[in-house]
Amino acid sequence: MAILKKYESHPICLKQGTCLPVVCNQKANSYLKEIADFCGIKKNLTTHAARHTFATTVTLANNVPLQEVSAMLGHASTRMTQHYARVMDRNLKDNMNIVRSKMGL
Repeated sequence: MAILKKYESHPICLKQGTCLPVVCNQKANSYLKEIADFCGIKKNLTTHAARHTFATTVTLANNVPLQEVSAMLGHASTRMTQHYARVMDRNLKDNMNIVRSKMGL
């Protein structure tokens, strides 16, 4: 939150309507690294990872329709978005197998 507060009145953020003054993907990844370091996150955060997390964890896992997720991500069609849905299906299958094994089934 301190990082977001730091940039809330930054001219680029106000002009672009963004939380961070992002000029390019490389700079965005640099900011994500700064956030990860600040929060003690060991995983390599990137804009790609952020989009993937948004698509799977934030939207699809909360039953947002595929067509709407596709629009949010700026995909021209739902074909690319279906990749994220397949990831969710695989996670569901893996989690069901864990439950089955714990139940002795």
